[in-house]
Amino acid sequence: MNKLLPLALAVASPLLFSQSVMAKTDYFKTDGSFKRFSVSAGWLHAAPQGDPKPMQNTTAIEDGTVAKNGSVKVSTVKQIIDPDQKAETIKKVEDTLTLLGDNTDLSNVPLLGLGDVSGTSKIFGLENFASAPGSGLKSDTTDTVGLLFNYYVNDNWSVELKAGIPPKVDILGQGEVIAPLTGSVTAGGAAKGLLPEFNIKSDIPITKLDQGNGVASTARAWLPAAEVHYQFGTSGVDKFRPYLGVGFMYAYFNDIELNPGIRSDLEKAGHQIQNILDGKAGAALEDVKSSSNMHVDVKADSAFAPIVTVGATYDFNDRWFGVGSLSYAKLGSTTTIKVKNDKGEELIRSSNDLDIDPFISYLGVGYRF
Repeated sequence: MNKLLPLALAVASPLLFSQSVMAKTDYFKTDGSFKRFSVSAGWLHAAPQGDPKPMQNTTAIEDGTVAKNGSVKVSTVKQIIDPDQKAETIKKVEDTLTLLGDNTDLSNVPLLGLGDVSGTSKIFGLENFASAPGSGLKSDTTDTVGLLFNYYVNDNWSVELKAGIPPKVDILGQGEVIAPLTGSVTAGGAAKGLLPEFNIKSDIPITKLDQGNGVASTARAWLPAAEVHYQFGTSGVDKFRPYLGVGFMYAYFNDIELNPGIRSDLEKAGHQIQNILDGKAGAALEDVKSSSNMHVDVKADSAFAPIVTVGATYDFNDRWFGVGSLSYAKLGSTTTIKVKNDKGEELIRSSNDLDIDPFISYLGVGYRF
């Protein structure tokens, strides 16, 4: 599979110069009658060149949202105290929380009949955030059966339709998506005078994009292309005929299947966002399921892309020929993942600009008629 690209280059490149070094000879010993159509079938190999780009994420929690904390354990709060604040604030908060006991639920503190002292959190960092540089998605190499259809306007100019059996393409994941939660907590009830307002900070892991052998998702790729070709030489005279082509490719993706582990992680993140919206920010930190089911949708945008081709044909006789080509398409697509609740409200949106930019090599056998 990996040898197909250099093989196509080895076939095509020398042929570009064959016209100037080969003497013309009527090798068919026919009248060289013109054939209007040709069709070929062969091996098509697509090798994407793009690098992963960080995923862009948004949630329904706008910066500055004030949410009730509700049920949350002391130990959970201790883990998210921001160390970058006044030392006396940190000490007073930790000393008070330690007095209450790590397993105490701050929404129901029995000590001195304090009751619900969980208070509220003012939340930042979840409205918009990106995955780390170097993380993201990229398309894997793929192979399929390719088909070329040509209509010849004259002996040199033709219009080609490039198609093939739509392959299943692996979309590879790289890196991790982490939500950078920051904010401030204000104690409630009787503890409002005991605890000062304090800052919280926690990098919440959302999902690892490289789990499941690195395949984040799969999709069926439909990649037809239409090109105008100019072929050098003369039919019935030149056995080797290099050609150049330019045109457009259309990319359409369907049957998208998300890695089950990533899907499960996103459902979990959706529950966290729903809990915050429900006034249960503490439950969000403790991975408690929310009041709604989660629904994950994945979509890849279709796109047009310019494509250029260099190739050559080798005539076995006046009808049968071999063909090799190398094409490059400046192709990109945007993959969008949405997490919604039962009401259809969008809780999370993650998008990734997928730079595909494939080199497409083709080797086949054709017939003229």
